[in-house]
Amino acid sequence: MKKLIEVSNLTLGYEGRKIIDKLSFDLYENDFLCVVGENGSGKSTLIKGILGLIKPMNGKIQYNDLKQKNIGYIPQETTVSKHFPASVYEIVLSGTLNSVGLLSFYNNEQKEKADNALKKLKIYNLKDKSFADLSGGQRQKVLIARALCATSKLLILDEPSNNLDYNSRKKLYEILKELNEIDCISIIMVTHDLDHSNLIGKHLLSIKEDDFYYGTVENYVKVIHHDR
Repeated sequence: MKKLIEVSNLTLGYEGRKIIDKLSFDLYENDFLCVVGENGSGKSTLIKGILGLIKPMNGKIQYNDLKQKNIGYIPQETTVSKHFPASVYEIVLSGTLNSVGLLSFYNNEQKEKADNALKKLKIYNLKDKSFADLSGGQRQKVLIARALCATSKLLILDEPSNNLDYNSRKKLYEILKELNEIDCISIIMVTHDLDHSNLIGKHLLSIKEDDFYYGTVENYVKVIHHDR
């Protein structure tokens, strides 16, 4: 299986202070990697490194047939306010600007991409709704649809289930699994949801100070149960 991203002996931090030290793992095409760890362990720092927002202090991040600008990204604190006076379609369509830059108008290809993303997320019926009038679960789907307009290869989501109720979280996870398994989009998802019955994905990266676990979700659950 082809490697999409190779992280080798990576050290990341700020102003000379190391947050992550000597981390190595691979992300494969059509992979679904969950990143877990306590607050302050470096999960968001790792995502910033992958996105190129901060430079490695040591080690490297190698991209294979992937450009950083073509990564769909949903931050933990979205820049789109829930009170933003725009329609669902306008927000999703804006995701196409990631790869083509600022234009004075949207072309047919961009509009078709936005329509397809809305259909994949099963929210085409919300197309003309105001973003401010949506539920938390619906808003999260809109933001994922916008991110899909920027990529056909990799989505990165920083704690997308935050502030969602149980049913909304389950529906979100089902959609992400479909995007991974049916549309073959690789996913990196940072999560605090460590309930073993809710863990999804194929691989899991656990960050705890200088102690890392990287392997399959199945093996991770076995290790946790064995330790208990």
